[in-house]
Amino acid sequence: MLTFAAAVFLLIITPGPGVLSTAGVGSAYGVRPGLKYIAGLFTGTNMVAFAVISGVAAIVLANPVVRTVLLVASVAYLLYLAARIAFAGSKIAFIEAKSAPGVTAGILLQFINPKAYAVNTTLFTGFAFYPESLLVETVSKLIILNLIWIPIHLAWLYAGVALKRLEIAAHHQFRINVIMALSMLGVVALALISGFSGKAS
Repeated sequence: MLTFAAAVFLLIITPGPGVLSTAGVGSAYGVRPGLKYIAGLFTGTNMVAFAVISGVAAIVLANPVVRTVLLVASVAYLLYLAARIAFAGSKIAFIEAKSAPGVTAGILLQFINPKAYAVNTTLFTGFAFYPESLLVETVSKLIILNLIWIPIHLAWLYAGVALKRLEIAAHHQFRINVIMALSMLGVVALALISGFSGKAS
């Protein structure tokens, strides 16, 4: 069980679309929008977990066309979120992002996020620690996963909000938002490389 908990911690805390976008939303929009976004990510994460547990994800993702569509949709949506974070509260060029990504945005990101499926598949198909009952083990894994998932995402949100609370000049805030967005673009690049090399991201 401790090995499973350690695996959950390491897999979730590493920069990915979820935590980076959480920090970005916190930095660009503040606490309340960030919490709404986390609520969406949380819901989406558990939807993906149930899809993996039930075997639906394995059946659907066995189709290479579906995997490709999922990858393209994920990359496109990450680019969209990165743009919203980068241009939050600004009127640069023709882009103005006043509204923060909310619950729906969080759910959608996890639903099309390849890393969410890869992480959940790794966690729920491996790290057996209660062979007497698969049900007990699965429920225990869900509880442990969420107990670790929530504080990690809140920590990333706090990191983003802490930057916003520094009350720095608008042009510096814009630069920070751009850095957050570029970090997400780095994840996009990794997702593309991983997707085309046939490995899970």
